Amino acid sequence: MIKKNNAIAKNPIFSSKNNWEQIIEDKNFVNVFLSEILEEYIQKQRWYGGKSSQLKYIELSEYFRIQQNDEVYFGLILEVNFVEAFYHHYFLPIAFVSDENFAQENRILPIKLKDQEGFIIDAMYLESFRKVVYERISSALPIDKTPVQYHKTEAFNFPPYKSSRFMGVEQSNTSIIYNDEFILKFFRRIYADKNPDYEMSRFLSDSKEFKNTPPYLGSINIIDSENTNITIGLMQKLVPNKGDAWEYFLKEIHKIYKTIDSKNISFHNLQDVEIFKRLKIEDVSPQVIDWIGLHLLNKVKLLAQRTAEMHAALGSEFADTSFTPTRFNGDYAVWLKNRLTYQFQNRLNLTENNLHKLEGYSLKLAQEFLEKKNEIRKRLVNFDWTTLKGERIRIHGDYHLGQILVQDDDFYILDFEGEPESTIRDRKVKQPPLKDVAGLFRSFHYAIYSTIFNHQKKYKKSQEELFDIGELLYKYMVSIFMETYVETTKNANLHIGYRNERRFLLKYCILEKAIYELGYELNSRPKWTIIPLKGIANIMNS
Repeated sequence: MIKKNNAIAKNPIFSSKNNWEQIIEDKNFVNVFLSEILEEYIQKQRWYGGKSSQLKYIELSEYFRIQQNDEVYFGLILEVNFVEAFYHHYFLPIAFVSDENFAQENRILPIKLKDQEGFIIDAMYLESFRKVVYERISSALPIDKTPVQYHKTEAFNFPPYKSSRFMGVEQSNTSIIYNDEFILKFFRRIYADKNPDYEMSRFLSDSKEFKNTPPYLGSINIIDSENTNITIGLMQKLVPNKGDAWEYFLKEIHKIYKTIDSKNISFHNLQDVEIFKRLKIEDVSPQVIDWIGLHLLNKVKLLAQRTAEMHAALGSEFADTSFTPTRFNGDYAVWLKNRLTYQFQNRLNLTENNLHKLEGYSLKLAQEFLEKKNEIRKRLVNFDWTTLKGERIRIHGDYHLGQILVQDDDFYILDFEGEPESTIRDRKVKQPPLKDVAGLFRSFHYAIYSTIFNHQKKYKKSQEELFDIGELLYKYMVSIFMETYVETTKNANLHIGYRNERRFLLKYCILEKAIYELGYELNSRPKWTIIPLKGIANIMNS
C-alpha cells in the first residue's frame, strides 16, 4: 500500500512497506511512479525525444538489476505512448539515496521505505552507480548468458576505477568519461534490437581494425522477456581531440572568405570546375590555390581517404551476413521509393504551411521548390536499380562534419547510430556508400553558408557575391574529395559504380538529404531554409 505523507517533507512523500531491493514488486508504487511522477519528470529531460508530441501514458516495459555485491540499482525500460498513436522506449536507471544533502537537483521523488527514508534519483548522477557499471564491464567474462550482459574486448585490460564525470551537454544520450581515458555512452532512447552504434563500432575496431574510429572496449546489453538483445551502453577509448570537423571547417572557410578581401581576389577570374568531376590538387590553378590554400584542400583529401577506408572496411566482410556487401534489387528500390515519397510529401506540406516565415531569396527558392514538386517527385521515383552495378553495404547513415573528430593531423569517425528519423530496421538497411559521401557534401554546403550567416558583416562582398563564391568553393571541395575517394575505394576493391552511376547516385542522395534537412530548418530555423533549398535547386538545375 502506498500513501502520501505530508508530515515528513514539504513535498508529498510516498510510502511503501517494501525495502529498496523489492520496491519494483510493489505494484501500487509502480503505478503511481509511472503515472504521477515520471510523466512529469521525463518531459523535462534533454534526452526525451517526444517534446513535439502529446504524451498519453507510460508503461514499465522491462526492468532489471544492475548490481555488485550489496549495491542494487534498477534499470527501467519505459514505454512512452503518445496520443498520436506511436511510442518510444527510454532507459532510466534509478537509485535510492538517504542523504538529504545529496543530488538535490536530480531527485525524482522522496520516498519512505520499509526500513528508511530518502529519495529516488536518476542513478547516472550517483558516482557509486557509475563505478559499479565500470567494474562490471572491466571484469566481464568472455561469455555471459545472464539477462544483463556485460562485455569487454578480450585484447584489453581495464585499469582500476579512479574517477567518472559527465562528458557535457548532450541531446539523446548520456556519456560518462572514466579515468579521463574511456567513454561510456548510455543510450537513453532504445530499440528492440542491437544499437547500430554498438554493432558498427565493434565491427570496425574489433573485426576490421579500422584505426580511425574510437576503439570498442565494452558494452552492456540486456535480453528482454521476448529474448531480444537490446543495447544499453557502449564503452570506447576516449580519443584526445581538438574538437569536431564542423568547427574546424567553419574556421578554415572563414579564413578563405577573408582572403578574398585581403588579397582583393576577383571571383570572375577564378577557374570554374564541373561538380562531381574528379580533380587532383596539382591540377588546380595557381589562382584558386592562392585563394583556397593548400591546407584546406589537403584536409579535404585526407577526409576523403578516411571515409573511403571506412567504407572499404565495412564492405570487406564475407562471413557475417549483416555486413556482407550486396547488390541493388527490386526490394531495395521499393523500400527506397516508399520512404522518400512519404518524406517528400511531408516536406511539401511543411513548406506550404510555413511560406509566411520566409522572405527574399529563401521565399523565391521555396516557391520554386513547390512549383517543381512533380519534377522532384519524378526524380525520386525514377530509381532504376537494374542499371546499377555497384555494391550496397552497411554505412554510417548520419555522416556529417559534426560526427568527425579532429586529432592533430588526422580525423576520427564516430557516432554510428544512423539517421535520427529512421526506424532501427531502416538504419541497418545496406545502402550505397555514396549516400554517406552525399551527407558529407551537404555538410560542406552547410559549413559554407553558416560561415556567411555568422560573419557576413565582416566581409566586403554582397550576400549574393558571397553565395556565388561559396558555390565555387563547394564545387572544388567536392571535386578534390571525389578524386581521392574514388581512387581509394578502387584500390580496396570496393565497387561504388562507374562515373555515370556515381553521378546519378550522388545527385539522388544529395537531393534526398536536402529534402530531409528542409523539415528541420522549417521547424527550427526558417532563415536557414535557404541552405537545403539551394541544395535542392542545384540538383534540379544540374
